[in-house]
Amino acid sequence: MGKGERSDGEVGPVGAKFPLSFWEVAAASTVILGFVLGLLCVYLTMPASDYSFLKLPRTLQELQTLRDHLESYTSDYTAQVLVGYCMVYIFMQTFMIPGTVFMSLLAGALFGVFKGVALVVFAATTGASSCYFFSKLIGRPLLFSLWPDKLEFFQAQVAKRREGLLNYMLFLRLTPALPNTFINFASPIVNVPYHTFFLATLLGLIPAAFVTVKAGLTLGELQSVGDLYDFKSIATLFFIGVVSVSPTLVSKSKS
Repeated sequence: MGKGERSDGEVGPVGAKFPLSFWEVAAASTVILGFVLGLLCVYLTMPASDYSFLKLPRTLQELQTLRDHLESYTSDYTAQVLVGYCMVYIFMQTFMIPGTVFMSLLAGALFGVFKGVALVVFAATTGASSCYFFSKLIGRPLLFSLWPDKLEFFQAQVAKRREGLLNYMLFLRLTPALPNTFINFASPIVNVPYHTFFLATLLGLIPAAFVTVKAGLTLGELQSVGDLYDFKSIATLFFIGVVSVSPTLVSKSKS
């Protein structure tokens, strides 16, 4: 194989073109426009009112203000609130916009634990899937430009754990070993099959979603986002993560 060439599926410097080509920018712009039009449609179906409070919350105080206003709409305009919530969450996941933890807290405050967890897991899994396929369009040059070392590490780990990849992906979802946004964007580049990615995301997000959504019930008592994850919560998630990857370790030791 000559210099600069690579085999199919291999991640290497050849794929690290940057900036994006015209067609990649056009595809990304089309996806963004679709989200914007969808959010606009939801906004236009809401009753006439002052919606100055509608913005992505960046602090707990802003989140409490948003919760107080949306509570009066949720019972009368449940469908619009649900669709709008999901579209915003999926949009944030797709484009790796920080702040989804506030959206998870909001789900608990508005819909309770069980409905809130179901809503968050659905929106987060859909958003992660959207990010996965969006990365197929433009991910390779961006990843090589932004996180080359982290991408190389992730690729090596995925290649080494190919036989027990579902367990490894579950471990990553349950623990802070790698950021979820990076996992979403990098998975198609390092050849994680979508069905493995989807299942690990769907199951792996449930414990953390439960912790966050439940905290949303007592939103007024939270002093900071750090209060969500005390030592006990983090230790529990790590324990579940270790249990999820243990079948792979046992099979390797037997072989």
